[in-house]
Amino acid sequence: MTTYNDISGMLLIDKPVGITSFKAAHKIKKILNVKKTGHCGTLDPLATGLLLVLIGKATKLQDEFMKRDKVYRASFLLGTVTDSGDLDGKIISKHSAESIRKADAVKALEHFEGEIEQIPPMFSALKHKGKKLYELARKGIEVERKPRKVIIKSIELLSFKNSIADVRVECSSGTYIRTLAKDFGEILGCGATVAKLRREKIGSFDVKDAVKPEDLENLEALKSKFIPIERLIF
Repeated sequence: MTTYNDISGMLLIDKPVGITSFKAAHKIKKILNVKKTGHCGTLDPLATGLLLVLIGKATKLQDEFMKRDKVYRASFLLGTVTDSGDLDGKIISKHSAESIRKADAVKALEHFEGEIEQIPPMFSALKHKGKKLYELARKGIEVERKPRKVIIKSIELLSFKNSIADVRVECSSGTYIRTLAKDFGEILGCGATVAKLRREKIGSFDVKDAVKPEDLENLEALKSKFIPIERLIF
C-alpha cells in the first residue's frame, strides 16, 4: 500500500448519516494510510454535512478551527421529546402540535437571536470527571451541567409543515442544535426534537466543496480535494 504518512493538511468531507465523526476520520486515515487524523466539531451519527478532517501535523490546528462559526440546516419535529434530543434517542413524551401555526414558530425562534445561554445535553462529548457525558447518559446517569453562553447570529424558519419546522441557523462554536430544538419546543408548549441535521459551513469552508459521501473510499477523490498545511496557516 502506498503510504502518505508524511503529508499534513485538511480534507473537507460530507459526512454521511449513520456513522460517527470519529469513524469518518478513521476511514480517511486508513484510505490515505497516514499515522494521524483528527476532526473539528463532532457531528452525531444522525447528522450529515461538513466535517473538517485534519491530517498529520495539521491536527495541532484543531483548536483554531473548532472556534469558527457554524451554519446548520435542521428539521425540528414538534410534539416529540427524546432523551437524546434527536430521533436516535428514546421517546420520553409525545404531545399534540396540531394547534401550532407558522406564526407561532416564527415568534418562538425570535427568543434565540443574539447571545443566549444553553445547558449542554447529556448526549454530548463533553466530559465529567474524565467520562464523556454520552457514556454516562447511556447508563441512565445524569449530572449537573453549567449553562454556556453562545451566539445565534441568525435563525430563520425555512418552512413549516406537518408539525416540522425547517430552520437555518448561523451560530458560534459550542452551540447545540439539539438544545435549540428542545428549548424551542418548550416555548411552544409541545416539546420538540431534531429529526434531521446538516452542517453546511464552518467558517469560510462550505460543504459544497467537500468530498462526497460516495467518494470517501476513493483515494483519487481524496487526493484531489486535499488542502496542504501551507494553505491553512493563518
